[in-house]
Amino acid sequence: MIDIMRHISMTPFGRQPVVAGLLATHALAEAPAPQASVDKWALLRDLTTARAAFGISDRDLVVLSALLSFHPAPQLVDGAMLVVFPSNASLAQRAHGMAESTLRRHLAALVRAGLILRRDSPNGKRYARRGPSGTLTRAFGFDLRPLLVRAPDIAHAAEDAREADHALRCLRETVVLRLRDLTKLVDWAVRTGPTTWCHVQQACTEMQRRLHRKLSSQDLSVLDARIEELIALIPAPDITLETVEMGGSDVQNERHQQRSNKDILESENCDEATPASTPSIPLDVVLKAAPAIASYSVDPVRTWRDLIGLAAFVAPMMGITKDVWQRACSRMGPDQAAVTLACLLQRGEGIASPGAYLRRLTDQAEDRGFSAAPMVMALIRAENRHAV
Repeated sequence: MIDIMRHISMTPFGRQPVVAGLLATHALAEAPAPQASVDKWALLRDLTTARAAFGISDRDLVVLSALLSFHPAPQLVDGAMLVVFPSNASLAQRAHGMAESTLRRHLAALVRAGLILRRDSPNGKRYARRGPSGTLTRAFGFDLRPLLVRAPDIAHAAEDAREADHALRCLRETVVLRLRDLTKLVDWAVRTGPTTWCHVQQACTEMQRRLHRKLSSQDLSVLDARIEELIALIPAPDITLETVEMGGSDVQNERHQQRSNKDILESENCDEATPASTPSIPLDVVLKAAPAIASYSVDPVRTWRDLIGLAAFVAPMMGITKDVWQRACSRMGPDQAAVTLACLLQRGEGIASPGAYLRRLTDQAEDRGFSAAPMVMALIRAENRHAV
């Protein structure tokens, strides 16, 4: 197919000089296209994603979108008329009322980036010539063919940008989670030991402030390494626990008998109950062993009441009926029931029927007492084996 623009001058109108970049863009516009056609709006979306690689801004893309809107076809086709010739007033109107001086600046940026090419007329105005048959034979304005020629490069750059953005998001999530772990471990160390942790707490606060800003991959990697250093300073918690068998004495079973009062339990919801005592295992250890339940909460789980309320919220999602859940709370105590549910949730597909499993554990609690500590310890040992 004959290129109808082949013999149009490559030099600019007026006093603007010829530069190497201009000649390179002209050569690119006349190079063979890697593909015969491309969807102009899909190309614009890819270019929006990859704009940093081409050194253009979002405002430059607004002007490019306006230029593409003057091309009548949905695709840029090799060999077809790809020159658009709107006036500055028409172009500014489609660019959301952009001032003409601003418009000219963004057009120049698109030309410098090698995405469009000026085809200047003898008098510098934009217009088109039609042949005897009424078809366009020559046009002076902005040539969109560089976009067609560079379409594969734009698509590859967009894919690279998407992968880099995904990696950055994952790295940021990792840093946020590790900083959360560090903050909670410091809180635990402050409660359980005489050592002063002020310098680590201050470091956590400063890193949290930094995460409020948009950080690069390098900045996040530095933060991650710093968090690793601080975590290494905190001693490992002593999580050696013993399961206490409930005997048959009235003293040992006093709380169990009190909570079995049907007049109270029939109207009491587990998430509204206040535990008379907490399990021998620390809450932080429970959440470390079974972190899946925390993902269902908008706010951090800081107290046993938080965990109990969250467990009541999650139970129906696991197929555990209200009656089964309330019976577990009444027989085990709401705290032990919440820990048990968190462990069942953590085991996921390893539990075929969480409701039936919880009923069996509740029966066990009713017959001879129950402690969720072994379930927590089993999850911790499994995690440690996996880490090794």
